Amino acid sequence: MANISGKTDPVVREIKVADIAEALAQGFRDFRAAPLYGLAIGALYAGGGMLVILSVTALGMSYLAYPLAAGFALIGPFVAVALYEISRRLEAGQPLSIAAILSVIRSRSEIGWMAFVTLFVFVIWMYQVRLLIALLLGINASFSSFQQFITVVLTTNEGLLFLMIGNLDGAVLSLILFALTVVSFPLLLERDVDFVTAMITSVRAVVKSPLPMLGWAAAIVLLLIVSVLPTFLGLVFTLPILGHTTWHLYRGIVVPTDVAAPSPSATS
Repeated sequence: MANISGKTDPVVREIKVADIAEALAQGFRDFRAAPLYGLAIGALYAGGGMLVILSVTALGMSYLAYPLAAGFALIGPFVAVALYEISRRLEAGQPLSIAAILSVIRSRSEIGWMAFVTLFVFVIWMYQVRLLIALLLGINASFSSFQQFITVVLTTNEGLLFLMIGNLDGAVLSLILFALTVVSFPLLLERDVDFVTAMITSVRAVVKSPLPMLGWAAAIVLLLIVSVLPTFLGLVFTLPILGHTTWHLYRGIVVPTDVAAPSPSATS
């Protein structure tokens, strides 16, 4: 099948849980092979999260700290692009340098469109949070501290409803973004395809192996929650491992261009 640019669509393979375990082992291997790069990228991501929380606290909107911390994970796939390139270079036996990594990323213009998609989903999440606060906690709801916000959320019927709907809404948005990005960012980094084709390929990969991919999505969510709790510091280690693992998972899902494509019945 040809995509909108007239090129042949990438072929996706079905994967098993064992493939995810193998990709995770390869992700650890890449992290150990280039720890300083991974730690630096993880530290930048964690530092960005802390800066966002400190900013809303300074502006007197500390009640937004929780949804911002949850939503900040949505932009993780874009931040991890540099980690995908590191894994790609390690796999190809190419030297690592910050200049080379940034040069490749800048040369892939379609990655910018995918970054816009992740940012758009993040903005939708924050607007929905503000709407839920207005509808359930009061249109002029204002809280003097994060502790007061948590008290209202956990001790009132309206607050518990806000917590339930908000978490459900966040889970749906996270699942949608996962389906759109789990393969798309690595694909755009490696091949000359448009971002729409990349997103379609990513969704096809999830549909092809729903249980393993949903299991991987759940594992990512749990790891990110644990990592965010200690003031984002866990992300310093978690992000590089997840990023490297995602690259190897992509390599197992999308058939390389130098491998003959299986019959249509095997790839539908």
